Amino acid sequence: GPTFRCRSFGFTLWKGKDAAEGPGDENSERGNWSSKTDYLLSMVGYAVGLGNVWRFPYLTYQNGGGAFLIPYTTMLALAGLPLFFLECSLGQFASLGPVSVWRILPILQGVGITMVIITSLVTVYYNVIIAYALYYLFASFQSVLPWSDCFAWADENCSKTPVVSDCNTTLPNGLIIHTNYSYVTSNNLTCLNGSLTYKQVQLPSEQYWNKVALRRSSGLDETGEIVWYLALCLLLSWLIVGAALFKGIKSSGKVVYFTALFPYVVLVILLVRGATLEGARDGIEYYIGSQSNFTKLMEAEVWKDAATQIFFSLSVAWGGLVALSSYNKFHNNCYSDAIAVCLVNCLTSVFAGFAIFSVLGHMAFLADKPVSEVVDSGFDLAFVAYPSALSQLPVAPLWSFLFFFMLLLLGLDSQFASMETVTTTIQDIYPKVMKKMRVPVTLGLCMLMFFLGLICVTQAGIYWVNLVDHFCAGWGILFAAVLEIIGISWIYGGNRFIQDIEMMLGKKSWWFWLWWRACWFFITPVLLCVILCWSLVTFSPPKYGSVEYPAWGSAVGWCMIVFCIIWIPIVAIIKIVKAQGNLWQRIVSCCRPAANWGPSLECHRGERYSHMVDPHKERDQEIPTVDGFVHKLE
Repeated sequence: GPTFRCRSFGFTLWKGKDAAEGPGDENSERGNWSSKTDYLLSMVGYAVGLGNVWRFPYLTYQNGGGAFLIPYTTMLALAGLPLFFLECSLGQFASLGPVSVWRILPILQGVGITMVIITSLVTVYYNVIIAYALYYLFASFQSVLPWSDCFAWADENCSKTPVVSDCNTTLPNGLIIHTNYSYVTSNNLTCLNGSLTYKQVQLPSEQYWNKVALRRSSGLDETGEIVWYLALCLLLSWLIVGAALFKGIKSSGKVVYFTALFPYVVLVILLVRGATLEGARDGIEYYIGSQSNFTKLMEAEVWKDAATQIFFSLSVAWGGLVALSSYNKFHNNCYSDAIAVCLVNCLTSVFAGFAIFSVLGHMAFLADKPVSEVVDSGFDLAFVAYPSALSQLPVAPLWSFLFFFMLLLLGLDSQFASMETVTTTIQDIYPKVMKKMRVPVTLGLCMLMFFLGLICVTQAGIYWVNLVDHFCAGWGILFAAVLEIIGISWIYGGNRFIQDIEMMLGKKSWWFWLWWRACWFFITPVLLCVILCWSLVTFSPPKYGSVEYPAWGSAVGWCMIVFCIIWIPIVAIIKIVKAQGNLWQRIVSCCRPAANWGPSLECHRGERYSHMVDPHKERDQEIPTVDGFVHKLE
């Protein structure tokens, strides 16, 4: 029968006509998650991404093995979790996305716009990486993997076997090559006719990645043509995203039951298989065992790597956490949710390392090399080193299919949340439009992103992917995070924000908030500022492998990041100009919450927000939107 629900203008009958609504929704204007499991799996899928598989294991090996877990866990407690909990609480309290939620501090609404723009740019190239995974997934449906040997596409430098030496010599690294002893060094040296010469040897998987999959050109200057099969994979990946999001969280919340959970099944399968291979123990020891080097903890670079990995792995300051949490019911326990998701994310990173290094250890064993010579990260791990290792296993197509299917699902989860961030922003600005036209708006956005991404599937596409990642997915997000935590803790007021959280979670003891106060007021802002300054000081021009970018390429990168962050001062100036009084009075008024800041539903406002202007009734207040125009609140 009909049920009553609390709404911003009282109690009304639920009629269930809107796709965004459901019989259990508390907020009929925006809708809520169908269940808490939907939310948690969406958050896990958003936080756990490709970086957990292709970056964390390499960082662990590079920074002292198991010893790296000490700075990693420390940075989780000091920087990652405090910011994660803050964003979850912020979105849930106001039931607003990353732009509109800045009613809390109007002068910094540009921070939300920056987050959404950076998320949009990253979303364009992130789906290109998913397209790579799709291509390799389809290529795995062959009895012989196409990158398992040097086939017709290979050149004379392609080799999957060691180089045979015909003389005795001592190499520069101290290794002695005896007559007829097969060995390939990392220096790519081979002895011919008694003299030492260079020979550039490349694995079949490396040449396949560059010559076949990417058809990579010589540089950013040489755009070449669109690689048609990558374009089709990109289109398919966007169709998958659009299909999953056509009803917003009501549809994506169901898809993640598979996309968020099945990667763990694949990781377990790969780990069990990898652990049975010869050399697996050596790989795991290099990862986290006997190779642990605690002296590394004295190096500042190790702590910087730990903080950076935590920050980007948890996806804080991208706007997605605020957007996803905004669909929670008001009294949901976002505190326990934040801790649970952060722990799952970090444990997944550690677990994935065992699956990766066990197989790489086997690869090193077959090649008679140290594990350190086959370890890599990023694209080279996902599309060169690991596929090469899998191609040497029995029933190689099966393992290859499972690995790239896992990469596909890990990427899609994060992509769902990123696109939901954009659609939530639009919904907050034009709620009536999104209620009536959610499907065409969502599909339209997906098609727009597809066309923007076509430049990333040209022969120079990998250079564009690397360029956007280098500029937009770095210190721009750090800058937004610093302003976010300083604005909420020091301008809006950390104690005031804690009172808001207690309206949702209930009253907590003073000591319960002691740690969070310490982090929000001092520790986390200082750490983020240090990482931001370090990133700016150590910033280097973009480079892909040995290929350097032209000057105009770097200029394009700087233009992109400036376009992202320039909205912060622009919106601040707009707010100040539109305020009343002298300059100081205007600045002060813009540093106070807007009249319509507070819980979305009237029954949740209590005495603290009893005088709040109801956003559902207010028709005359004007606010700047993402595109800089002014509209009336619906």
